[in-house]
Formats: sequence, C-alpha cells, structure tokens
Amino acid sequence: MILRPYDRQAAVAYAHRWACLRNPDYYNFDELGGDCTNFASQCLYAGSRVMNYTPTFGWFYNSQYSRAPAWTGVPFFYNFLVRKQESPGPVGEEADLSQIQPGDFAQLRFSTGVFAHNPVIVSVGRSPSLDNILVAAHTEDADYRPLSTYPAVEIRFLHILGVNR
Repeated sequence: MILRPYDRQAAVAYAHRWACLRNPDYYNFDELGGDCTNFASQCLYAGSRVMNYTPTFGWFYNSQYSRAPAWTGVPFFYNFLVRKQESPGPVGEEADLSQIQPGDFAQLRFSTGVFAHNPVIVSVGRSPSLDNILVAAHTEDADYRPLSTYPAVEIRFLHILGVNR
C-alpha cells in the first residue's frame, strides 16, 4: 500500500472546534473512564478519513457499542498506529520531540502502569520543548494547553506518517 498524506490541518482544526465541546455524532465516554482517546481518534479521523473495520484489531467507530478498542483505549490506539502489517487507516511511529508536528499525539503515563491520557498536539514551538508543545484534549478539557502542565512521569510521542486507503 502507498501511504497517502495525513491532513494535519484538518485534524488540528477539528481539535480546536471540539476541544471544549462534544460532537453529537460520537458518544461521550467521560463517565466510562474518560473521553481522551475517543477525542484523539475523532481528530485522527478528521485528518485521515479512513477507518479500519478489522474486528478487534482495527480502528473504527459506528456507535458506543460498535467500535474498535483502538478507538477509545490508549494502549490499543498506540498498537494500531504502530502496527507492522499493512492495513487501511492512519499509520504512525513512536518519535522523539524533534519529530513532532501539529496533528501528532502525546501519550502520558501518570504513575507506574499504563499510559492513560492521549492528547492531540495542536502547536509546536520552533525548538520543541514540553513548554511550547501545546495540546487539545478531552476528559480534562483543554485547548492550547502546554504539555509541561501535566504531571506525567513519562510521555511518548506518536508521529503520523500517513494513511493507507
């Protein structure tokens, strides 16, 4: 498969539009453990326009009850994006600070255990640092929030490479 471009501007525009609101086309998972990855997936979909309907290991949303684990779960979102097999949908890789662009994602771990928060990067300073990488997120709604303001013990970055059709 040939990777098609990821529309970072569309992903970021969506993030700004819905950062402090909820799109009625998607269920709000705030009361079921958080809405951050649901929101991240919505932003990613706005920039990719391709879902992967593979049961269990795909990345798709039809309804609250018909969705892939990767649509709403932080570790599943990561696993889907960095998958090695070619399949439809966005493709990413773990990256360092210098590779991050608006439309990419940060995943935060707050204590020992799993990564538990998944904001979308909406702005990156000229010399990227945690102070000038700004994010949008749900659960604790935010837009243009500096990544440095989160009490994370570890942050990993996901850089979107493109989209398989």
